[in-house]
Amino acid sequence: MNRIIASLAVALALSATGSRAAELVMFERAGCVWCARFNAEIAPIYAKTEEGQAAPLRRVDLKSPLPADLAGIDPGAFTPTFVVVKEGRELGRIRGYPGDAFFFGLLDRILTRSGSTPGGS
Repeated sequence: MNRIIASLAVALALSATGSRAAELVMFERAGCVWCARFNAEIAPIYAKTEEGQAAPLRRVDLKSPLPADLAGIDPGAFTPTFVVVKEGRELGRIRGYPGDAFFFGLLDRILTRSGSTPGGS
């Protein structure tokens, strides 16, 4: 009986991780002026936006090894680089920080095209 319960728990855990929502991965590095500008203009409000609900922000420092679940994602040479990822697959990217006037428009385009529309998943 314990084996059956353990097997069910593993199956549930695997199915839950397989259907994760999209996330916005920000590849950054210390001293990046454009990263600092994003941090000042967008980061404080991002989690409260529809986009932040559809694709929560995840930060990855380029000086550290890439997390295993992002092994198939090329972080690029420029920082910041924003990559919308779902289930380990890249859905779209924004190279650099285009300023607050353009950031959400570009992100909305990626989320809509990928079916991860703001406010939903």
